[in-house]
Amino acid sequence: MQGIRRCRPLSEGGVRLELKTPTKSPLTIDVAESEEIRIERLISENPVIIFSRSSCCMCHVMRKLLSTLGVHPTVIELEEGEMGALPAQDSEGGGGGAPAVFIGGSRVGGLESLMALHLSGQLVPKLREVGALWV
Repeated sequence: MQGIRRCRPLSEGGVRLELKTPTKSPLTIDVAESEEIRIERLISENPVIIFSRSSCCMCHVMRKLLSTLGVHPTVIELEEGEMGALPAQDSEGGGGGAPAVFIGGSRVGGLESLMALHLSGQLVPKLREVGALWV
């Protein structure tokens, strides 16, 4: 598979894989990391990241909205057992499930929260603030 490269083994038999993405840093997978640590690291490394279940129509709408604005988020599809590893909702509203979008390391929420942010005119400035949007 092009774009995935095997790196030197880590201690305790773990292997670190790197997936080259168009963003400024590679998306790395450390097999020895716990799910919670891996998710926290991915949130901090990517300006806009969406966690989703496979074939989630709400995630498709989120990606379409963001790409219309000129932002191409990192999308991670989680298995059913990994859903509990997502950080809890910071503000009032729905719980910690998927799909969930994080902008600049903080949880925005699901599709409804993202749309509310967009309709209120706060989404574009927030995307500019984290460096996900240049115009």
